[in-house]
Amino acid sequence: MTHDHDLVLRPTEAQKAAALAPPPGRTGGDLVVETLRSLGATTVFGLPGQHALAVFDAVGRSDLRLVGLRVENNAAFAADAYGRLTGEAVPLLLSTGPGALTALPALAEAAAASAPVLAISSQVPTAGLGGGRRGHLHELRDQAASFREVVKSVHIARTPSQIPSVVAEAWESALTAPHGPVWVEIPEDVLCAETLIPQVTGVDATPHELAPRPEVTAVAAHWLENAERPVIIAGGGVVRSDAAGKLKQLAERLNAPVVTTFGGKGAFPWTHPLSLQSWLEDRHMTDFLEDADVLLVVGSGLGELSSNYHTFFPEGRVVQIEADLGKLESNHAGLGIHADARLALQALLETVSERPDPTAPERVRLVLSAIAARLAEQDLTLEQTLLTSIRAALPARSPSFWDMTILSYWAWSAFDAKHPNTMHSAQGAGGLGYAFPAALGACVAEPGTPVLAVSGDGGAMYSLAELATARQHDLDVTWLIVDDGGYGILREYMTSAFEGRSTGTELTRPDFVALAASFGVPAATTSPETLREDLATSLATPGPSVLVLPTALRMFAPTHL
Repeated sequence: MTHDHDLVLRPTEAQKAAALAPPPGRTGGDLVVETLRSLGATTVFGLPGQHALAVFDAVGRSDLRLVGLRVENNAAFAADAYGRLTGEAVPLLLSTGPGALTALPALAEAAAASAPVLAISSQVPTAGLGGGRRGHLHELRDQAASFREVVKSVHIARTPSQIPSVVAEAWESALTAPHGPVWVEIPEDVLCAETLIPQVTGVDATPHELAPRPEVTAVAAHWLENAERPVIIAGGGVVRSDAAGKLKQLAERLNAPVVTTFGGKGAFPWTHPLSLQSWLEDRHMTDFLEDADVLLVVGSGLGELSSNYHTFFPEGRVVQIEADLGKLESNHAGLGIHADARLALQALLETVSERPDPTAPERVRLVLSAIAARLAEQDLTLEQTLLTSIRAALPARSPSFWDMTILSYWAWSAFDAKHPNTMHSAQGAGGLGYAFPAALGACVAEPGTPVLAVSGDGGAMYSLAELATARQHDLDVTWLIVDDGGYGILREYMTSAFEGRSTGTELTRPDFVALAASFGVPAATTSPETLREDLATSLATPGPSVLVLPTALRMFAPTHL
């Protein structure tokens, strides 16, 4: 017979000795750092501020690697990318008030993309909390309220003893499906106070598994194996849960065509006979998906970009696998399976029978041919050539990060990511300035691997300060800036909607080449004809570099209007 007291982990003699004689001069900041190290963190991102100095002091006395960026929002983008590539919870250290608030747009992107960022922010001293309004520097009436509707969860420590449990609880939340950014808040005086608490060594923060209920997957399997025209939409949840292999197995067993969302790029092999690639912004694809008698949606809420701007209305049965409970049936009624994509796909593989269908590859070929024919009528050779050049120059395993710019919008539909988890963009929340700082985070996550960032000149202006970060840490990033003189996509949207007028879209820019050189970063101007060679050279050269491509691009004609 087992009793509860038999399960208690008893300290070793060494742990007892360490507890009785903790290192002197430790503070609440040390408790934060010790907890992070105990949880497995090796790298932190962020930049110091007055109220957070005790945490940074503790980091400086630890073996954690601090990657300091120049702007909090950029630091959060870098942490986001590190988390996406490694699957680890990534500490992001922020200071109170303006420093914390500056990171909000990037945390919104992390939330939309399910990136496990552990944002740890200082707060004004305890006496200024709870409506005290003592007028502390950086004081907000309720700082956590600014983040509560953005992040996955909020965790607050008000005493030193609470810090290890609060940080561990946040870590567990960030890594439980669906992954996401979490918020930890600790007052300055708690971080600075000396503590008698022994050195933190035994923290448990095991993420919860989100497995599907068997009665639901049994129904889904029955529908799929008996379908006449099953189709699969693979979203970002497939990538986040490392389930691309299981997706391919299921698609081949069912002979079901697969289209990936923009967040799910790389989840299915681009040139596979069953691959519909990523052409969701096309009426031919919308019609094909609507014609499915059973549509399996894996790891996607079928939001605006995944539904051709909400013009997609499935006519058959819908099975939706989604770890985010709020997204189940949020756009289309169906059989909702609340589960991690990997576990749900495994359950289907254990249940579903093989479904022969020799016609599926031909149906895929026909719809892709129709899309190609529509594009061929629009004189878009330049845009397609640029994507071909980038794909040829970029090593297959190299990550790429794309800002909100016309070339990126093309890449969503037309770029072959080659492998899962290698192409990322800001399509979750849609903010500018994502690509370059995110690429820096990827460089830290995968040292020795060349990384590509693609921005327009407008988006690039958000991130110029991080050229100093790239140089300081000697990161292997190539930044391609497409310079069209302003916010090109907004210019295109406005001129098409407002009788040829555009307002606020034309920008004065710096000489990007000279500016990069002033940071000690090699830079050059390239052209559509030389891009492939120039990009390949930059990617093969260690350290940061910048390529500027002066050109104006066009989007393919929309089909949702």
